[in-house]
Amino acid sequence: MADYKVSYRYANSLLDLALEKKMIDSISSDMEFLQKTLKENPALKRALSNPVIKSHLKIKLIDEIFKDKVDNETIGYLKFLVKKGRENLLDNIVSAFLEIKDDHLGIANVEVVVASQLSGEQIESLRKKFEAYLNKKVRLNIIIDEKIIGGFVAKVKDTVFDASIRHQLQLLKKQLIQGGAILN
Repeated sequence: MADYKVSYRYANSLLDLALEKKMIDSISSDMEFLQKTLKENPALKRALSNPVIKSHLKIKLIDEIFKDKVDNETIGYLKFLVKKGRENLLDNIVSAFLEIKDDHLGIANVEVVVASQLSGEQIESLRKKFEAYLNKKVRLNIIIDEKIIGGFVAKVKDTVFDASIRHQLQLLKKQLIQGGAILN
């Protein structure tokens, strides 16, 4: 829990910097690049998080890897995290930054699980319904999982909307069992 709070404080400070320098798009792109790089290169993530590796070596690593790939403000921020001993939270800070940035811009990320591929028309209809409900722009992440049988399960931050057939069947089964009916 403490790491969560610390990560959000650092992410907020980065958002403040991005807004102050009018670099929200550039720093956001850098954070997305960092997130992807850390995910694709677990050895880099381990090296940056390793307390045995000296700070000056981590700073040198940051310079060598990210020099021509991200903005100087981002490199400066990464070095700042190393100097403060918070590089082990980099993954969390990046995720928190992207979440806070989206909140600031009025964008909600909605993960939608469906049983089969949706048409463009269905996706747009779903997006419009969530935009109306959340009163925000919506970025949909569609995941296909045949186990839900039909309908959808949507997750927005910590809220889950379960409109799946699987969930409805589970509720029906529970009602039947509680009502004294026996199911095999």
